[in-house]
Amino acid sequence: MASIPVINIGDILEMKKQHPCGASTFKVLRVGADIKLTCTGCQRILTLDRLKVEKMIKRIVPSN
Repeated sequence: MASIPVINIGDILEMKKQHPCGASTFKVLRVGADIKLTCTGCQRILTLDRLKVEKMIKRIVPSN
């Protein structure tokens, strides 16, 4: 089985697909059953289901 990624507040997620503005990285604002993200390109805020986000993640850049 695939391991469940550990996502923390402040992490930067690089996604497989780009946002319509062209950016493919998002900053995590809230973690729970759904995850609140903000686009690093246009600052738009998105709320997505956790399972959907876990499938879309290409790479996680941890916060300092």
